[in-house]
Amino acid sequence: MALNIVLIGPPGAGKGTQAERLAARLTLPRISTGDLLREAVAQGTPLGGLVRAVMARGELVGDDLMIEVVRERLGRPDAAAGFVLDGFPRTVRQAEALEGLVAGRGPLTVVEIRVPEAELIRRLGARLVCRACGMNAAPDTAAAGRCGRCGGELVQRADDSAGVVRERLRVFARDTQPLVEFYRSRALHREVDGAAAPDEVFADLARVVTEAGR
Repeated sequence: MALNIVLIGPPGAGKGTQAERLAARLTLPRISTGDLLREAVAQGTPLGGLVRAVMARGELVGDDLMIEVVRERLGRPDAAAGFVLDGFPRTVRQAEALEGLVAGRGPLTVVEIRVPEAELIRRLGARLVCRACGMNAAPDTAAAGRCGRCGGELVQRADDSAGVVRERLRVFARDTQPLVEFYRSRALHREVDGAAAPDEVFADLARVVTEAGR
């Protein structure tokens, strides 16, 4: 049976880091919407051209286009046995579309990573990312000032300042909370405490995914 996993949670909850670890543990592709959009643009496909045009206008990629980007990615052979989705869905409409995309491919397990707002603000204020590849810096590489993946310079994201962080969390609560409520009504919704140490969060995450897949 395929393992189709979605991680949801607010900015700073650690979704990207945990998705990468979980995908490696399960030998599944980690599918990040940010990576998908950059890849589509770089490849110059017709779909990528549509994405490029939207981004060039400074607009957010809408539901219809985002759904098509994810549909194309889930159709590749490496996703046949399952996937770990990070960054999609972000809206109820996207969630409803995803249920159609995975129909007949096994159940969809959704894990919500919950973290108190004060901890999110602290984390995001201290977060460093690679200027070259965009990867979040792991704690053991941040002190060196260089990315553990490509060696690029580590910098603070412009949208990680305290005022911007509070606004991002407000927008998340407003726009994404309906998605959270949508999934909480599903049988395969799970929650983990994202305020714990990263290794503890990962152990809890791996446990609930294993239990859901039984």
